[in-house]
Amino acid sequence: MQSRITISPELREWILATTRAGHGVPEVLRLMKENGYDPRQSRGIVAEVMKLPLAALHATTGNPAPRGLRTRPPQAPEVSIDGHTIRIPVSVEAPMLRVLDGVLTEQECAELIGLARPRLQRALTVDSDGRHQVDQRRTSEGMFFTLNELPLVGRIEQRLAGLLGVPVNHGEGTQILHYLPGQEYEPHFDWFDPDQPGYGAITAVGGQRIASVVMYLNTPELGGGTAFPEIGLTVTARRGTAVYFAYESGDYSSLHAGLPVLRGEKWIATKWLRERPYRMPKKA
Repeated sequence: MQSRITISPELREWILATTRAGHGVPEVLRLMKENGYDPRQSRGIVAEVMKLPLAALHATTGNPAPRGLRTRPPQAPEVSIDGHTIRIPVSVEAPMLRVLDGVLTEQECAELIGLARPRLQRALTVDSDGRHQVDQRRTSEGMFFTLNELPLVGRIEQRLAGLLGVPVNHGEGTQILHYLPGQEYEPHFDWFDPDQPGYGAITAVGGQRIASVVMYLNTPELGGGTAFPEIGLTVTARRGTAVYFAYESGDYSSLHAGLPVLRGEKWIATKWLRERPYRMPKKA
């Protein structure tokens, strides 16, 4: 996955000259695509050269930004959900990011690990058609709990719903991942790319993803944090803590990575939230 975009002086001048000649943004992006530029990268380049927000390019090119429900970011220093106190020691506005300290108890973390361990398989990613596939960038093992599958899972889902202002049925199932030393998840985005051919199918079951919550179920001896290279932030993996971040499609600041575990192991639980109620895609 890409990090910060480097724009050559020649490309910058071509974009400016093309727009001065009367060609609009869609035409510039079309010409760049014909010359081999990745559409996502092209939008970022044009936005930077023309000093436009990415959201404006989505409106110009017809690539849909989420129009459904949005999350409500919790505010520091702490919030209380059903008597459960969650502290917020770190807040970032772009991307909208919060570190949530104490979102899970030590007992909840241990129970989730115990329930997930017998069901672990090679972790998968979602392809452009909504199917799960092996991805060499993700080297962990994992499993999914369906919504409200167990009382513990349902209780955590309700807590996150109250914290972020998004109903439980807007969430995908809770994924548990287990990383051993050397395992990682390379830099990636959680939002779905509107330029991929399977975008319609993957968003038909709940719309675009709008936010992620990564909950740490243990504390690795060394390594294993979540890095956000575009903003120079790494969130340390600490048992019971989570990182929440919201985004729109095309939001490059939400680039993130699960850093390699250097010593010990790492367990996390991840929730992805959608703009509309989510329903499981039918199996082929």
